[in-house]
Amino acid sequence: MTPMKEDYLKIIFELGGRQKKVSNKQIAISLNIAAGSVTEMVNKMAAEGLAEHTPYAGISLTNRGIRLAEDLVRKHRIWEDFLVEKLGYALPDVHDEAEVLEHVTSPKLIDALDDMLGNPTHCPHGGVIPDRQGHYHEDSHTVLNDAADGEIVTVDRFIDNHDLLTYLGDLKLDIGDQLKVLKHDPFEGPVTVQNLTDNAELIVSYKAAHYIFVK
Repeated sequence: MTPMKEDYLKIIFELGGRQKKVSNKQIAISLNIAAGSVTEMVNKMAAEGLAEHTPYAGISLTNRGIRLAEDLVRKHRIWEDFLVEKLGYALPDVHDEAEVLEHVTSPKLIDALDDMLGNPTHCPHGGVIPDRQGHYHEDSHTVLNDAADGEIVTVDRFIDNHDLLTYLGDLKLDIGDQLKVLKHDPFEGPVTVQNLTDNAELIVSYKAAHYIFVK
């Protein structure tokens, strides 16, 4: 399986494709690629039995696709936890390292790392880590951009993206922060929120607001 196809499996899983249909637009925004490229890959994945695609409705993972995605996500996020907790990596810098390590990691090694880390249930950017039996609690799949004006939400997790994590670090936005959504600017403009944790008003870009999951 190509690294790109693995990236699609992981992002569809992360966007909720285990239980619901994920749109091509969501995938394109999350992977920062053209919508046409998404259509081509989605069709390949459907032909290989990894996903089910309904035109104009979106894509979800098959049972086979879910199992593959869970295995990839587990390895990737355990390595991320190790890099942050044991080697002191900055959060924006762990994704590329984990991307390499996940492909050369045996089940025995990942289980040993899991035990050494105390069996973490979530990675440093808030993503769920399936245990060795494949059990986990489903993540929130509501993005900040979809929260209504006036709504108060809690930051649950972030998409694993270097530029995003650097950007959020500059904004001083953290997992667990409570946000009051003040307004959505029109024409794919930013989302303005008040961070109730430190009472700061933040302007979050349209794209970043699709990378921040809230509950």
